[in-house]
Amino acid sequence: MDKILFQGDEESIELFVLDSTRLAGRDFLLVTDVEQGDGDCFILEQLPADKGGELQYRPVEDDSLLDHLANIFGEQLEDVDIAY
Repeated sequence: MDKILFQGDEESIELFVLDSTRLAGRDFLLVTDVEQGDGDCFILEQLPADKGGELQYRPVEDDSLLDHLANIFGEQLEDVDIAY
């Protein structure tokens, strides 16, 4: 499982990538805070790279988009139970 480090202004967090998908020309990641077992999942949207070429992500907050993406990820990952 790929691990990525997200750096904020004051702190950083390591998240593990469970899956990715592309929808309507936009890229999304399903990530979790634990490598194995039950943990919190987040769906992140990839934003255009900054001037330094680093990718940026933001949490998906639109409820209808979140529902749609959760269904997509649920179909792609049969062994993962996504509850929100």
